[in-house]
Amino acid sequence: MSADPVAVVGGGPGGALLGYLLARAGVAVTLFESRADFEREYRGDSLHPYTMELLDQLGLADEVLRLPHRKADGFRFHTPHGVVTAASYARLRTPFNYVAIMPQALLIDFLVRRAAEFPGFRLRTSTKVTGLLTGPDGRVRGVRYRDGDGEAELATSLVVGADGRYSTVRRLADLPTTSLGATTDLIWFRLPRLPADPAEADLDLYCGPGRYVGMLGAADHWRIGLGIPKGGYAAAREAGVEVVQDFLRTHVPWLADRAGLLTDFNQTSLLSVDISAVSRWHRPGLLLIGDAAHVISPVGGNGILMAVQDAVTAANALVPALRRGAVEDADLARVEAERAPAIAQVQADQVRTERSLARARERGRVVAPPRFLRPLLALPAVQRRSARSNAYGPRPPALDPGIVDDLPVPGRTGR
Repeated sequence: MSADPVAVVGGGPGGALLGYLLARAGVAVTLFESRADFEREYRGDSLHPYTMELLDQLGLADEVLRLPHRKADGFRFHTPHGVVTAASYARLRTPFNYVAIMPQALLIDFLVRRAAEFPGFRLRTSTKVTGLLTGPDGRVRGVRYRDGDGEAELATSLVVGADGRYSTVRRLADLPTTSLGATTDLIWFRLPRLPADPAEADLDLYCGPGRYVGMLGAADHWRIGLGIPKGGYAAAREAGVEVVQDFLRTHVPWLADRAGLLTDFNQTSLLSVDISAVSRWHRPGLLLIGDAAHVISPVGGNGILMAVQDAVTAANALVPALRRGAVEDADLARVEAERAPAIAQVQADQVRTERSLARARERGRVVAPPRFLRPLLALPAVQRRSARSNAYGPRPPALDPGIVDDLPVPGRTGR
């Protein structure tokens, strides 16, 4: 085993899970998080069946499900012509036949606390990575960081950049991204949830001519994203919040009594949608995963899923290498080779959806599946197939049991 720890930079779901898997496998790992804690406004809180099955394999699912969450059994388009069920998770043959909607902060905090049960894990919050240490051969051999005590350095066996779409590690490693063509931004805001609100609307899309709102349910509120043309936030502010209110009253009528609570654009924020990827995920001594390597748009709600699967694939490759004593370039290339095709497929699907949304906006059409397809989408087999595709993604990786079985968590069992 390498004497130097692995540095995982970024405390999102991918970084926290990889930190946990490495620590549980006996690898020394330091997780760097620039903020003081994980409490912030995340845009994605969806735990897909793949993620729940993975947590079950790790003996953690029961505990995770004791955290506050909601279960969404399907994904529906609400249109002026009726409701279209595009995916039915309830039809999947798994104990976790739903999408668990859980605040990301709760999941990340849980994973970090469980990782801290292993002696090799260290969490450094309020700590910003400011540079990479490189050897004469150009290999990354550590990080430079700044915390409350000033500047310091950590020698590492590997640096993993899991620090999101605006990745500092990616910039320091000079691994630029290529934009693939997002056409949409989201005006993001909250409204209260009332007991009489539809229980099944937690992942639904409400569609009108040229516009839509996506719903993400929580226990006491709704997080709502109104789709607008890319770069259109300033124009939307100029048009006024009344346009948003009118859309809600017309197309989400059960929110009509609360639309007036949105009185000012200062109650909203801009979610700038992006779809982009690096051409290379690694360089000697360094690996990118999650949004640091490939930015996933909100379409499909599978950003967390892709980051989790990156972490699983990385653990499968890295743990055996670290147990041998060194991570070679071939080990890092293996992670990219196994994950890049799946990411490319997901992003290609998202680009097609983005272009479809743009055409609908330009033509003033309802943003929803065309009416001639709706009888097909009503078939249970089609709803199940669509749900399975979203629940697991393309080429879902299996966690190598040998990585974690040597060091089981005392007193914990799966479902």
